[in-house]
Amino acid sequence: MTVNKGFLSLVNNTPNFSNQALENAVNDIKAVDQDDGYQFIKSQFDVDTAIRTNIVLTTSQKNDALETLNAAQPHLQIGRILTDVVRHTASIVDATIIPLTDADNPTPSTFLEILQNVQSIQGLIPELYGVPASDKGRGVNDHLGTLNNIFLTTEDSTEPVFTRLKKIMERIDLTGRTGGGSSALAIGTAAVRFSNSQLVTFLNSVAADSTDFQTTLDNRVTQAAGNYSSLNTRISDALQGDPIEELVAIKDEITNQVSLENRNLVGIFSYVETLANNISFAGLAEDEELRKLLARVAQNKNWQTYFEEYKTNQSYLNPIYTTDTDSDKSTIIDQVLSDSGLPDVTDATDFEAVANKAKRDTRIDTANYDRYTIERQITESCLQLGITTANRTLQNLSGSLLNNMNQHDRDEIARQLDLNESANTLT
Repeated sequence: MTVNKGFLSLVNNTPNFSNQALENAVNDIKAVDQDDGYQFIKSQFDVDTAIRTNIVLTTSQKNDALETLNAAQPHLQIGRILTDVVRHTASIVDATIIPLTDADNPTPSTFLEILQNVQSIQGLIPELYGVPASDKGRGVNDHLGTLNNIFLTTEDSTEPVFTRLKKIMERIDLTGRTGGGSSALAIGTAAVRFSNSQLVTFLNSVAADSTDFQTTLDNRVTQAAGNYSSLNTRISDALQGDPIEELVAIKDEITNQVSLENRNLVGIFSYVETLANNISFAGLAEDEELRKLLARVAQNKNWQTYFEEYKTNQSYLNPIYTTDTDSDKSTIIDQVLSDSGLPDVTDATDFEAVANKAKRDTRIDTANYDRYTIERQITESCLQLGITTANRTLQNLSGSLLNNMNQHDRDEIARQLDLNESANTLT
């Protein structure tokens, strides 16, 4: 039910969704770099922008340059990593992450459609698989985590990804400034910044009628990439505890999250359609004639089995064996026994009642029992159930027979409970 309070103030406005919160977090990390030669983050942002927005370079040239830089100590490509996250989240908000195709998606998608499909998945997966969508890598954050501050928050005592990254950048910055810029780390960061700036300056100078700039471009890119190897060594040498391993882990966490969301969102429409169709196909099994048809035409063995065994499994379903409590199986059996009026005979000395119970036991062939005396009925029943009869009194036989039949009642309820659970369990 929609909450009405405050709703009227919304109807003439749009939510104006954006990735501004993420951008603010990225800018907070970027601000560690005062861009005076000691750090390198801002220059990485500048390089990435200069390459992608250049109107002279071909797509192939851009990709080659970006790949060469990224391959050079990828965990140090902080600007590139953060810029990719910003671009990724922007593509979610404007829904351009969903590719346009003539068949599946002929018209541009919307952010609202993405949200609605993510919501559908949260309900469809538990219905189909019996587990939360997050167990299948399809939770809300598996689709929209980068927008949902996943890099700024954690659910345990560990520090968020962006917090860890900023602290490392601050350590590099502080250590690099020690000694007035003459330290090895300061020289390394300055070299990266300088080669990045040289590359940006060159890219901005390339004119539309340029014909021979590939060699210079390659040299500038190679120079920038080469300086990262030196910086990597200098960071390891200068900072206690060597944060390189953590930078690698941070890079992996960010890129893996972006990759996960991209995989989940690109095909989300067809994925939801598949889930919904499977539920619909399963629902058709309620119709006996359609069930027979579907069992014949389904080529997947699992679907064939589902349709063929549907009626049998349905017969096992009984609300009496379904409980909403966490009671153990024995307690549930006791409850069902009580609800069923069992045990219906408890006094082994009531020989007639024991004999009558034996007549209702499906394991015992009671043909001609009416011709027998009660004593013989009890004795014959014991023999059929494998109960020893030699040298035993009628009372002993009656007691053994009654215990056997009462245990059988209990075992039968346990069997029905198992069948109900099996038929009602997603497999």
